[in-house]
Amino acid sequence: MRDPATPTQKVLDKQLRAAREELARERDEVARLAGALKGRDAVIDEFKASTSWRLTAPVRAVRRLLTGGGGEPRPRADPARPTAMRAGYATPTTTAPAALFGTRVLIVAELGLAQCAKYRVWQKQRAFALLGIDCTVVEWSKHEAVRSALQTCSIAIFYRTPGYPEVLAAIAEARRLRVPTLWEVDDLIFDEAAYRANRNLETLTPELRASVLAGIPLYRQALLACDYGLASTEALAEAMRAAGVAEAFVVENGLDEETLALAAEIIQRRAPLADGRITVLYGSGSKAHDADFECAAEGLRRAMAANPAIHLRIVGSLQLSDAFAPFADRIDRIPPIDYASYLRLLGQADISLAPLEATAFNEAKSNIKFLEAAVLALPSVCSPRSAFAGAISDGVDGFLAETPEQWADALTRLAADPSLRATMGAAAAATAHRLYDPEAVARAQVAPIASRLAPPAPRKAMRVLTVNIHFAPESFGGATIVAENLAERLNRRADTEVVVFTAWPEGLVPGFALNRWEAKGVPVIGVRLPDHISDEQNHRNPRMGELFAELLEALRPDVVHLHSIQGLSASLAEACQAAGVPYVITLHDSWWICERQFMVRKDGAYCFQQRIDWSVCATCVKDLGFSIRRYERLGELLRGAAMLLTPSAFHRQLHIANGADPGQIRVNKNGIAPAAGAPRRPLDPRRIRFGFVGGIGPIKGLALIRRAFEALPQANYELILVDNTLNLGVSQMDVEGWRVAGRITVRPAYNAATMDAFFGDIDVLLFPSQWKESFGLTVREALVRDVWVITTDAGGAAEDIVDGENGTVIPLGADETPLKGAIAALLDHPERLAGWRNPYKDRIVGFDAQAEELAGFLREAADQPPEATTLSSASRTVARTLSQSPSAG
Repeated sequence: MRDPATPTQKVLDKQLRAAREELARERDEVARLAGALKGRDAVIDEFKASTSWRLTAPVRAVRRLLTGGGGEPRPRADPARPTAMRAGYATPTTTAPAALFGTRVLIVAELGLAQCAKYRVWQKQRAFALLGIDCTVVEWSKHEAVRSALQTCSIAIFYRTPGYPEVLAAIAEARRLRVPTLWEVDDLIFDEAAYRANRNLETLTPELRASVLAGIPLYRQALLACDYGLASTEALAEAMRAAGVAEAFVVENGLDEETLALAAEIIQRRAPLADGRITVLYGSGSKAHDADFECAAEGLRRAMAANPAIHLRIVGSLQLSDAFAPFADRIDRIPPIDYASYLRLLGQADISLAPLEATAFNEAKSNIKFLEAAVLALPSVCSPRSAFAGAISDGVDGFLAETPEQWADALTRLAADPSLRATMGAAAAATAHRLYDPEAVARAQVAPIASRLAPPAPRKAMRVLTVNIHFAPESFGGATIVAENLAERLNRRADTEVVVFTAWPEGLVPGFALNRWEAKGVPVIGVRLPDHISDEQNHRNPRMGELFAELLEALRPDVVHLHSIQGLSASLAEACQAAGVPYVITLHDSWWICERQFMVRKDGAYCFQQRIDWSVCATCVKDLGFSIRRYERLGELLRGAAMLLTPSAFHRQLHIANGADPGQIRVNKNGIAPAAGAPRRPLDPRRIRFGFVGGIGPIKGLALIRRAFEALPQANYELILVDNTLNLGVSQMDVEGWRVAGRITVRPAYNAATMDAFFGDIDVLLFPSQWKESFGLTVREALVRDVWVITTDAGGAAEDIVDGENGTVIPLGADETPLKGAIAALLDHPERLAGWRNPYKDRIVGFDAQAEELAGFLREAADQPPEATTLSSASRTVARTLSQSPSAG
């Protein structure tokens, strides 16, 4: 019998199986992607059905009109946000940054020149640290990072930055923030006349020379844009003043721990050379030092001719004249090397050489070559330029030489006398440590600048960091109204100061950028949210936690008050825990226990849960596992709060049912704006005026209102619908299809100035909310102005209503019949409203009373002993703590 599985057939069968397996894998992947796409579509559909999407429909329409079609908005503009609102984020601030942050320094630096950065940037950062001052360094070309860092500093130093538009914009931003600015440099690179007089310029290639000269006006422009100059030498500072800077400070190049440790190691291992040679070392930092070396060349040649033991070691680039040809066998050439290697070579030498040509450019240079030798206990021979002459006592801790005779004499004497070299080297070391040790420079030179430009400001007894997702000028939602009014009133107290953290909605910058402004008389710091936030990031965002940890260290609040923080995430509370800062949470809605925030199902109906039942949630949420994890983690953070606050007794009980400790949670009823006492329009029984301000969202009950009025036979009414998008020039309320007997009027939204007029013009407020509200601000605004309220039994919204005495309470979740009946009862007996006054106004608190009670709660929370480490240690650990979370990737 023939074997059907021939070799060829086997190969074909194997290939076929492989193809089928690959096809199966591709089908699985297609199915997976289709499922993911379906899930995304469901999320989009759900969002488009939400109140937020409906409310912002006119905004998107305005965007399309202003952008000329259906595309994205033009870059660097957000037409949906009124110009006045955008301008609110860019107005000059009035609060001195030192009053907010103490002394915090930002160095915006050119870091490409390693040795310059070592002395001018990293040494200065260390000096500030020795003074207990926080100092952040940002590369100047990272413009967005620079702008963001400016928001939380009280001094800004711009080191060696050219006057490019982005740099000048950063300096202007610092001025808006009242942050004093210093332009710093360690070379005379802003003075063209001085630069051209430097003969070393002639050694550069034409292209490099043109590039150097082209940069001079840019540096000068940046210098003059800043408030102060900061120089490495007094001669350089004087040149800054001559250029037009009102005042210039001096912080000299000094020593640092790295150099000191390396020098100690070199000295410990140093051994004298057995061949008796005397090594004179010259280090050339670049190709532009030929003219400088010529100052010492003739004297050096004379000394080498007089003493055959003298050897010359050159490190770096240098053109030697033919006059040194006779000494070629005593000259070592070493190419440019790193700093540590250079210092080790210097430690093997006997004498350091530091010549500088007598030019204005060199008069501004530092004495770093003297310091590098001194810290190794080596004697130096230096040109008598200003910085050298200011540090060296000639003949004691170094030699100053100008003429060939002086160079030859100093080198000859040092080469011939080992004891002189040792004595002078020891004296040089003593001078260097006395004047240029890190502590010495920090205390004598850096501290006076810090205390002058950012003096410590007295703080009030309690600093509160208030957090809400929105804040003026973008005042959106009831929680924002409450947060703004409380922040404003708390900040006016003699014993309390408030800073606000919020989202910054301006779309011109990348995610997590900061901006500082002022609103309601309160300093505000906003963070730009990323364009896309996942469900996970909405409640736990490690990057936001890290940023907030930095803000906690900058502001050092006594207590943090979290309002509505969706989008900002509960990682803010994690940061508070890590920092040992007590936090208080006001539970404005159900966000902490329900990922849908208002416990409203996908179909727009309230779910009527009290204790969360996962079998019920499984029919509503996309991922039950995620929902459970979210609930448990946020529950931990709730339990970690110093105190929980709710705006109503109903909302308190809801959270107690979900695990909150009754002793931890208090009621702090939301306040309202008081009535101004404006006269009400007399009741007209022929036309009872009903008002509705809830918008078109399904949970606010507009559809229920429509069905109720369409079922009424009476016509003696006017229904006034508030459309808050009319203020944008468009309307979201379409009432043309309504079939009602009475009159319907659509009006724009009222504001604080027109609130009394609006409520004075209606007789009844309709509040048929289809979910359990945590409070109900509009209900209280109506009740305190003697307006009858018809409301569903909507949780906190109905707590100040006595049914039949100051309003009518109807069942939540019913059809239109109860609402129709409540309306008909008033239409049939309008005399019930004639001259009516609410007898229970004393149950309604104003913002002043709420703020007074809140101040006591916050003080109680702030006085609780911390359970974590200090702020300084927290800043070092919070990033690690958050990065280890399951969501950190």
